[in-house]
Amino acid sequence: MYGSSMPRTKGDHESRRRDVSEAVWRVLAAHGFGGLTLRAVAAELGATTGLLTHYFPAKRDLVAYALDLLEQRSAGRPRRAAGAGLAAVRAAMLDILPLTDEATDANRIWVSSWDVALADPALSGDHARRYAQSRDKLCDLVAEAQRLGELPAGDPVRIAAGAQAFTLGLVVQALFAPTAFPPDRQAGLLDDYLDSLAAAPATRDADEVPS
Repeated sequence: MYGSSMPRTKGDHESRRRDVSEAVWRVLAAHGFGGLTLRAVAAELGATTGLLTHYFPAKRDLVAYALDLLEQRSAGRPRRAAGAGLAAVRAAMLDILPLTDEATDANRIWVSSWDVALADPALSGDHARRYAQSRDKLCDLVAEAQRLGELPAGDPVRIAAGAQAFTLGLVVQALFAPTAFPPDRQAGLLDDYLDSLAAAPATRDADEVPS
């Protein structure tokens, strides 16, 4: 099948690329980025490593592709429906937490990606961009909650950064100690965090000059 010398059509090429993507994802789900190699993907695909070099000439190309694939899969996951304001902030943070088997697998892959991304300046920059985009989305939701009076006044950028840090910290704890941090406890801790944000006194923006 994969070793055939028959001429390839565009449809064959697209089908092969989908097969490769699925094989990469299965390796990530089973072994994380630490187990992501051309040999492992080839074995999952039932092909030779030589075939894969047409897609990934080097290990770094495979890693970069896997990071993009992870981003695409994360962006394509169903999201909770929520209105505006604090409910939307809560829904966005819940969407990140490992509350289901699928979300747990995705988070395990994300966490395993940190080491390989940090080891490569270009990949690290891409990861920084991804997390910055997530903060920007949270910032917009926080600002709307402030406009509605559900969160006190303050710098929404700073609040969003704190919310992201809280969520990622909870992700790590839940991955390492799932019995200590089951889904209901994760949701409860998130609600406690949001309650503390809502009850905090209003703060002056850092660039606001006292009159």
